[in-house]
Amino acid sequence: TGAFSGTTIEVQAKTVFENLKAIVEAGGCDMKDVVKCTVLLADMGDFGKVNEIYATYFSTPYPARAAFAVKALPMGALVEIECIAAVPS
Repeated sequence: TGAFSGTTIEVQAKTVFENLKAIVEAGGCDMKDVVKCTVLLADMGDFGKVNEIYATYFSTPYPARAAFAVKALPMGALVEIECIAAVPS
């Protein structure tokens, strides 16, 4: 629809992780196969909230991660996340 599922960082982060999970699984992987995430935040003050949600999708050893505060995200999003998964052989 092009619309966000919610206006809070919690709702947007959960939606992003659910979308990432669906994409990773469609590629024949699992979230345990994710080796790197890059998190872009409109407000670095939201890092703790996103980190709590992040911990519900991954377990130790956690994927490598970089997090950056950005001036703005497309369409006024509060969070954008990309990940890299290693396809099991």
